[in-house]
Amino acid sequence: MALCVYNTLSKKEEPFIPLEPGKVSMYVCGITPYDETHLGHGRAYVAFDVIRRYLEYSGFKVQYIQNITDIDDKIIDKANSQNKTIEEISRACANSFFEAMDKLKVKKATAYPKATENIDGMIELISGLVSSGYAYASEGDVYFNISKDPSYGKLSGRDIEGMQAGARVEVSGKKKKCRIFSAALKCL
Repeated sequence: MALCVYNTLSKKEEPFIPLEPGKVSMYVCGITPYDETHLGHGRAYVAFDVIRRYLEYSGFKVQYIQNITDIDDKIIDKANSQNKTIEEISRACANSFFEAMDKLKVKKATAYPKATENIDGMIELISGLVSSGYAYASEGDVYFNISKDPSYGKLSGRDIEGMQAGARVEVSGKKKKCRIFSAALKCL
């Protein structure tokens, strides 16, 4: 029996066909190590571990990457409040995470790239997005320019007209004010 997965784009269950026969690459967003590991971490990573193990059981060679966001405002704030370095905070919290995952018997990832080890690449990527108009800077932050992506919302099945600013998270004053004109987003 072939492995089938739900395709969010087509909204149908379809046979799983990897890009490269016999191989699967999984990228799973990892932790931001600023505090103790909690039940939510366990639930998420056990779920991905089950998927990975099933793929391996089914004969696929799996490359499983899980990043570590080891630089973040929460880490900086905690380091400052405890008179420690961000490295000390992130290392201690990451170690706690790995110990918890070991207790849950979650397999180690193929690699755990750290944000601090990839800053130059991030700057290059973000600079390219900004220079091409796919992103813009505002008050020190960078945002995607969704008007440049005609398929924005396609995976969620939502169109831009139906989306309400502030429905999920508080609206940031840093983002461009946007109006909708005939199914296209025009940012002022």
